[in-house]
Amino acid sequence: MDMMWISYHLKKGGRRLRIRIGIDIGSTHTDAVALEGKELIVADKVMTTPDLTTGLLNAISRVMKKLGERKNEVDTLMIGTTHGLNALHQGKGLNRVATIRIGLPAGEGVPPVFDWPEQLSNFVTYRYMVRGGHEYTGEEIVELDEGKIKEIAEAINGKVDAIAISSIFSVVNSSHEIRAREILREKGINVPIVLSHEIGGIGLLERENSAILNALILKIFDNLISKIKQLLSSLGIEDVRLFFAQNDGTVASEDFIKSYPIFTVAGPVSNSIRGAHLLTGIKDAIVMDVGGTTTNVGVLHEGYPRESSSVVEIAKIRTNFRMPDIYTMALGGGTIVNKEKIGPESVGYALINKGISWGGDTLTATDVAMIVKGITIDGTNPKLVNNKFPMEYLFSAYTKMVEMWEDAIDLMKTSKDDVTVIVVGGGSIMVPEKLKGAMEVIRPRNAQYANAIGATLTKVGATIERTFSYDQITRENAIKSLINEAKSLAIRAGALNTTIEVREIEEIQIPYLPGNSVKVKVKVVGEFS
Repeated sequence: MDMMWISYHLKKGGRRLRIRIGIDIGSTHTDAVALEGKELIVADKVMTTPDLTTGLLNAISRVMKKLGERKNEVDTLMIGTTHGLNALHQGKGLNRVATIRIGLPAGEGVPPVFDWPEQLSNFVTYRYMVRGGHEYTGEEIVELDEGKIKEIAEAINGKVDAIAISSIFSVVNSSHEIRAREILREKGINVPIVLSHEIGGIGLLERENSAILNALILKIFDNLISKIKQLLSSLGIEDVRLFFAQNDGTVASEDFIKSYPIFTVAGPVSNSIRGAHLLTGIKDAIVMDVGGTTTNVGVLHEGYPRESSSVVEIAKIRTNFRMPDIYTMALGGGTIVNKEKIGPESVGYALINKGISWGGDTLTATDVAMIVKGITIDGTNPKLVNNKFPMEYLFSAYTKMVEMWEDAIDLMKTSKDDVTVIVVGGGSIMVPEKLKGAMEVIRPRNAQYANAIGATLTKVGATIERTFSYDQITRENAIKSLINEAKSLAIRAGALNTTIEVREIEEIQIPYLPGNSVKVKVKVVGEFS
């Protein structure tokens, strides 16, 4: 169903719609699209480069060139990137960070970053624990040791690039984190300061980790945004708004992401899920994004990615900020097939050089699917595959590929009933028309650009998670306060106030805490301001 691609060019009064560009960086290709309203007018792919930035800039340049004089009509650029995630995995280009935990005497059992990989812990150059923190009800455990905060300010001034502050139960009462930041500013600290209650949820260690990771990658996004603006300026385009894809399938403005870059680490995966909805109109389904190296399988729920309910590890570090529920398997277009063993190795972006159908010497998943499904791809010669491998061998390999996709569907389903499956991504042509566990398999038009389309057409969003004791505050007032906080955050992220709507309210009892304690999460979305 292609209802999202109804062609229209004119607003009331005959004016053209402004053009949006969407870029999504994948492991093999960086996809780029330009849309006028909801009509796709330009689409292109370039190779993803090891540094990511070069490929991103190439993609922007290619789209602008294809737009010609219409490039001056571009007003918004949306980007889905793993710049932050890659930097954390590689341990390169990160900030020097000081971390301050407010929690003595209750929170001294496990020191900050105690179980971090050395390549990342080395960047956390100063680590402090001070007296303070709150109970689950919001009452102080002990007063904040303001004198210690002042001493810390003198010790680290001029020696770090960013600071991360965490406090016990700051998701209930954030006053100690906020006051600590005020003291640091008063003492002349002018580097970015990250507060954990703005990043993660309940769980001191995971929330502290999340805040530190965010602090580590702040510089990465400052540099990235600067390079993008330099490119746009060189192309003669100055007045373009930048937005970045977030982990929950929404986008946020460049200013917002400069403060919270950690919210982008799973943006490209979420883009694909969101794009599957936008291309089909289907709100609930399993989405398989088949790329050059992997297949990412997620769940579309009410038009947005289903979020993970478990602790998520980023670069082997436990975190608790919002992340999509994703299962990743090593099966993509460039996956190497060797003696009926499927992967995990892949030729990735070198498929067009190493794949047998292109004249190379490596049998890939794409080679197999082309023969079994009768797929035709420009610039290939499937007979080269037939000359080297018997059909029985190829059919056996393809059967194993199908079984891997079917196992993934079974893993992500929440019931035994068959579900709708939407396949997107450049490798989606390999997926068969029928799969066990699927009532239907849908490959929408422009499926190969679903990720970039998802980034381009989605909404601005914000999610807030807090813990309340309903013995201390009424349920109505708790939810109302959280909705107002989420709306304020969405406005900061670039949403138009009058368009913001509540998409989700989730309440979960916390049985291990007394006092009728509940974790509440609110998600809101809105149109661009």
